[in-house]
Amino acid sequence: MALAKNINVMWFRQDLRLSDNPALTNALEDGKTLPIFILDNVNSKEHINGAASKWWLHHSLTKLNKSLKNKLVFLRGNPIDILDEIHKQFEISNIFWSRCYEPWRIKRDKKIKKYFNDQNINVNTFNGSLLWEPWNIAKKDGTPYKVFTPYYRKGCLNFDKPRMPLPAPNLSNLISIDHDLKIEDLELMPKHNWYKKMASLWSPGEEGALNKIEEFISNGLNNYKEGRNFPSNKNVSQLSPHLHFGEVSPNQVWFRAKTKEGKLGIKKDLDHFLSELGWREFSFNLLYHFPFLPKENLQKKFDNFPWDNDKDKLKKWQRGLTGYPIVDAGMQELWQTGYMHNRLRMVVGSFLVKNLLLHWNHGERWFWDCLIDADLASNSAGWQWIAGSGADAAPYFRIFNPITQGQKFDPDGNYTRKYLPVLRDMPDKFLFNPWEAPEDVLESAGIKLGENYPLPIVEIGSSRQKALEAFATTKTLIA
Repeated sequence: MALAKNINVMWFRQDLRLSDNPALTNALEDGKTLPIFILDNVNSKEHINGAASKWWLHHSLTKLNKSLKNKLVFLRGNPIDILDEIHKQFEISNIFWSRCYEPWRIKRDKKIKKYFNDQNINVNTFNGSLLWEPWNIAKKDGTPYKVFTPYYRKGCLNFDKPRMPLPAPNLSNLISIDHDLKIEDLELMPKHNWYKKMASLWSPGEEGALNKIEEFISNGLNNYKEGRNFPSNKNVSQLSPHLHFGEVSPNQVWFRAKTKEGKLGIKKDLDHFLSELGWREFSFNLLYHFPFLPKENLQKKFDNFPWDNDKDKLKKWQRGLTGYPIVDAGMQELWQTGYMHNRLRMVVGSFLVKNLLLHWNHGERWFWDCLIDADLASNSAGWQWIAGSGADAAPYFRIFNPITQGQKFDPDGNYTRKYLPVLRDMPDKFLFNPWEAPEDVLESAGIKLGENYPLPIVEIGSSRQKALEAFATTKTLIA
């Protein structure tokens, strides 16, 4: 078929879905539309997707292409050059995309928008990723919020309500072109098959996202506020990777959860879940207003913090060989599944920056490479919160004790034993502190400390005291 001139281009980015995709809907309603995906390996630099994210992206794009009747065009390179080449061939009338909020993407997109606007080509951008635009939520004096509760309660909830989700659009205006690249040519799949377990646990794509919502609303929302702290419970949504890649919008999640409003006994759980969506918004708000967030302390008094630089301890933390079972279980979950329960993210993060005194940048980078939901805003804000250097941060003296955290939030040991099967026969009394177990208990459990399970790499009491002394030097008493 002859391809029409004066076409629309729908540039998919982090909105890999059909339903509630304002950019896609508007493009198709306007006229003939060419759907494209560009793997930008030029502008992303150090923020190129990590290995786990690439695996997810490959499968998400495969599903999206199928939904688009196999008309999605895969491209790789600098988007401004690629879009310009398409324009030279087909005389683009309009370009449509969903806005992204990472600093490098904002810089790139502004350049692209100006370039095409100067040629009288309309660039139409839409919010398909957030409930509230970062520039709309501010304090009375116009400055951005730095504390979550007033940001969410006073700022967001007093602003316009989130827009209602859109249905999937009619695809009759979709067109395609011959192109050389197949999805395999993007080289997103890892060369080694370490991802096999992830593949058995996750279902990337829009259908998987919608199923995950229904599963959570039906089985996980009730008792969410308390249950979400226990990693063996089903009270977590696990929607973060689906939200990150835009396989579902926060609006869809918000309004689906709101259908439970008024149900007996659900109020506090629903409110808490919606506030977690608010935390995601808060992270994007921080990244938008403070674009240095991924690398630099938000609280500049932390710039002179006396971090350690023990590479051996860092490697043991990364590999889950710290000798503290709840920490090691969390790191094993991350490695095996590409995900980590939120409570464990706080525990392993606190251990890295406070007990090992290693810079939060190390944790941010490791999570970036290992997490399927690696999100620049949430990852950066989360690590700064843990370190005490960010907005609304955990007080410097809040140092999670990995022994009591395990005993409190994994009391039956199911989570720890699942990811550390070497400890499966260790009695509950010593599961989180095996070095204190009598020799006969260790022998009965088949544990040889320092051989098949490591001794602690630091002593918890002295490392805590060292951290308090180090944090005291910053003279940042965070209330």
